Order: sequence, then structure tokens, then C-alpha cells
Amino acid sequence: MKKTPKTEGSKPDSATLPKINRLAQSEEFFRLLVDSVNDYAIFALDTQGLIVTWNAGAKRLKGYEADDVIGTSFKRFYTPEDLKRNHPESELRIATETGRYEEEGWRVRKDGSRFWANVVITKLSDSTGEHIGFSKVTRDLTERKIQEEKLSDSEEKLRLMIHSVKDYAIFMLDQDGLVSTWNEGAEKIRQYKAEEIIGRHFR
Repeated sequence: MKKTPKTEGSKPDSATLPKINRLAQSEEFFRLLVDSVNDYAIFALDTQGLIVTWNAGAKRLKGYEADDVIGTSFKRFYTPEDLKRNHPESELRIATETGRYEEEGWRVRKDGSRFWANVVITKLSDSTGEHIGFSKVTRDLTERKIQEEKLSDSEEKLRLMIHSVKDYAIFMLDQDGLVSTWNEGAEKIRQYKAEEIIGRHFR
């Protein structure tokens, strides 16, 4: 009897399923999955912080080839300021004690440039519970950081401009009706210093 050809989107037959299941459970499948991620640097460390795996996202984000970094310390990605205060070691210690560590901070690329990173370090244990290393996931949030700093700078300029206005009383109240800002005009017209009114109900 002539076999009916499979159409696109059809389910795999019973002979194919075991092969797919074995592949899905294999380390090679997981490695290929991680290596295909380009937007995140995903790599593993041993218990001492030496790099043991390196994905395409790590290469793109940090600028290193796998051969450049595997077997070396992950401390190379930290700023001199962080190295001076032993911050990489502190991260691993906290991850070891609590199972996870997360922060945002500056990291260093191969070319010396810095980027603002979200970093998650997770403790890895084998089936017996023995600590065997860490996974480390890094995401570049530099653009978000730049936008936040621009917004903060704009807000500060606006605050200074409002504060310097002397002919009008300009101030803000919080949701409970408490004074949260007080400009020079408010001091002049209302006859209260900022330290006398901020945090009090406006009447």
C-alpha cells in the first residue's frame, strides 16, 4: 500500500516520537536552545566563577569569542570599582546562600565600553543536591538607562525652573493633601519657609 505523505503541520508518527523525546531531553538540545538566544548573554560558571559555557548572545553583548573566555574568571566583565570592593565574589556568595542573585549595574565589554546590565545568577545543583556551579543571564538595558537619566535630568531642570519663580506660588500636594514641594514664590506670598510647610496639610 502506498504511504500517505505527511502534510505540513501534521503530528509526528509513533516511530518519530521517541527520537524527538530523546532529543528534547538531551544536553545537546538544551545547548542548541541556549546558543540560539541572541538577546541575552547566557552562560554557566563553575563553583569558583570560571566560565564553562558561552552562547551567541554572550558573544554579541560582551564581544568575546568562546575561546577567549571559557576557563577564565567571570570577573573580567566587572568595572574596576566593583573589583576593588570584591563585588563579583559577593554575588556568588549570595547566590550560593539564597539560590539566586539579581541586580542592575555597569558591566564591561571586551573593547572596554560599558553597558547597563540586568544580571541574574542562579545556583545550580545536581540530582543529589550538590552545588555544581551557577547559571548567569545578562541583558543589556543601556537604552532604558539613558532614557531614565534624560527624564530625570528634564524633571530636575523643571524643578529648578519652578522653584526660581518668585511672582507665583507654585507647589504640589500628595494624595493625602500634604505639601510635597514649595517654590520661592510660595515662600514670598504665603510667608512660610519650605521646611515649615513641606509634609504638612495645606490650608
